[in-house]
Amino acid sequence: MPDQDPPCPGPAPEHYDLLVIGGGVNGAGIARDAAGRGYAVCLCEQGDFAGGTSSASTKLFHGGLRYLEYLEFRLVREALIEREVLLRAMPHISWPLRFVLPYHAAMRFDTATPVSRLLSVLMPWQRGRRPAWLVRLGLALYDRLGRREILPPTRNLDLTADAAGRPLKPEFRRAFEYSDCWVDDARLVILNLRDAQARGARIDARSTVLRAVYDQQHWQVDIRDADGQTRRVTAAVIVNSAGPWVDQVLHNVFGQNDVHNIRLVRGSHIVVARKFDHDRAYFFQNADGRIIFAIPYESDYTLIGTTDMDHPDLATKPEITAEERDYLCRMASIYFREPVRPEDIVWTYSGLRPLFDDGASGATEATRDYVVRPDPALGNGRLLNIFGGKLTTYRRLAEAVLDQVEDILGRRGPAWTATAHLPGGDLPVDQVDGLIGKVAADYPWLDDFTARRLVRSYGTEVPLVLGPPGSAPAEGETFGAGLTAAEVHHLITREWARSAQDIAFRRTKLGLRLNEDQIARLDAYVAQVLADPQQRPAQTAREH
Repeated sequence: MPDQDPPCPGPAPEHYDLLVIGGGVNGAGIARDAAGRGYAVCLCEQGDFAGGTSSASTKLFHGGLRYLEYLEFRLVREALIEREVLLRAMPHISWPLRFVLPYHAAMRFDTATPVSRLLSVLMPWQRGRRPAWLVRLGLALYDRLGRREILPPTRNLDLTADAAGRPLKPEFRRAFEYSDCWVDDARLVILNLRDAQARGARIDARSTVLRAVYDQQHWQVDIRDADGQTRRVTAAVIVNSAGPWVDQVLHNVFGQNDVHNIRLVRGSHIVVARKFDHDRAYFFQNADGRIIFAIPYESDYTLIGTTDMDHPDLATKPEITAEERDYLCRMASIYFREPVRPEDIVWTYSGLRPLFDDGASGATEATRDYVVRPDPALGNGRLLNIFGGKLTTYRRLAEAVLDQVEDILGRRGPAWTATAHLPGGDLPVDQVDGLIGKVAADYPWLDDFTARRLVRSYGTEVPLVLGPPGSAPAEGETFGAGLTAAEVHHLITREWARSAQDIAFRRTKLGLRLNEDQIARLDAYVAQVLADPQQRPAQTAREH
C-alpha cells in the first residue's frame, strides 16, 4: 500500500457519514436504520444483494430453542421478542409457523452443552436422554422468555390422532407443538435496502471497496463500481458487515495481516417434493444431539436442513457434500414413514455462517450471537466490524451499531425501526389472506398460486408490479410459473436484479419451477433489457 494517497483531481469526493461494506441482512438493516435517523449513508456490495449467507438460511425468525441448552438466555430472549416485532413489520414475507417436536424416550441433546454436563451429574442414569417433563419445561421457558402477543403457546400433541402424526412412523406417538416464524430471507434484505434508498441512502450493488485510508479527519475510500470505473468518496465512519468476507475486507481494504475473527460454518439444505399435507413444520432430534427441520416450502416442496460443518476457506465454494446429503436424508428418514432418498432431492443450497470465533470446540457449539467491535488500531475507532449474528436479530444488531455511531457522530434522530413496516408490509398480520383474495379479484387473470406468491413477495405493493387494479395483463413475454415481463422489469428497475439467477433464486423462488430453457430465456431477456431499458411493458412504465 502506498505511503500517501495519489492526487485526486476534479470536484471534491462525495462525503458520507456512514459507509457500509456488505449487502447482506446486517448491512441492509444498518443502512436502513442509519438513513432513517438522518445520516448520509452509502452501502457497497461486491456481488448481488443477499448473494451469500443471507439467501442460504433456513429462513426462520426464531429464538433458537436449542440455544437454551447453552444457557444463551440473553440471545434467546432478544430473538424471541424480535419475532413479533418483525412479524408486524413484514407480514407479507413473514408469517407464524407451528413446529412439531416428536418426543421419544431416546431423545438426546448435544452432550457438550452446559445443561448436558449438569444433567450428567444430577441425573447420570439418563445418559444424556431428556425426560418428557424436561423438554416441556424448556418449551415453557421458551414461551415465557418471548413475551408472546401474536404467537400461540406450546401444546401437547397426540400423534395417533393429530394430522401431524400421519407422515411419521407409528412409533412416534407423542409430540410438543410450539411457535416460531417463517421469513423469506432474500426478500428481507431487498426490502430493507429499498427502504434505506427511499430514506436517502445510496445503495450500490456489484461495487467493490478497494481501499480505505484514514487521514485523521475522515476515511478516504476508493470504490470500483459495477461499470468498472473507480471513484473516491470520504466517510466519517465505516461499518464492515461483509459477513464471511469480514476478515478478507480487513486484509484487502485496510491492510491488516493475520486476521482471524470468524469461523466459517457451512449450512446445507435439501429440497424434496412435499412430504406432508398440513402447514406445520417438524423439529427432528437426532441420537447424536443434532437437530434438523422439515419445513413446508413454496407450496409443493419440503425444505430439510440444516447441517453444521466447518468450512475450509472462502476460495472453496459452499456446496453440499455427499456426507451432508446422506446425513439429511438418513436423519429425516428416521422420522418419516416414507424415507427421504438422495434421488428425491430436487434442489440443494449451502451457505457460510460467519460465526464469531469464540474458541468453541465444534461447529454446533459456536455462538450465534453477534459482536460489534470498534477497531482501536484503525481510524481512531471509526471502523466498526460486525461478527456473527442471525436473521432474527438483524434489526437489534443495527440498533447496537447505531448506538456506537451516535457516540462518534452525535445523535441525528431517534431509534425508529421497531414500529416501522417494510415496503409492502403496511397491513395487519391477520389480513394477509384478505389481501390475497383482493389481488385475485383485482387481477382475475392471475391463477391462485401466482396471486398468493405476489402478495407474499410484494404485499400492498402488488399494483407497483402489475399496474392499477382492474388493468389487463401487461404486454410482454412470459417465462413460466407465472413470471411475467412486468415483474421482471420491476425486479430490474427497483430491486437491482441483473441476471436470471438474481430473479429465479433470490428475488423469487421460481427457479424450482422453471426448466433450463426457461432460465436461459429469462437470462437473455434480462440482458436485452439492461442493454435497452426502453424495452419495457407499458404497465410497468407507470409509477403508483
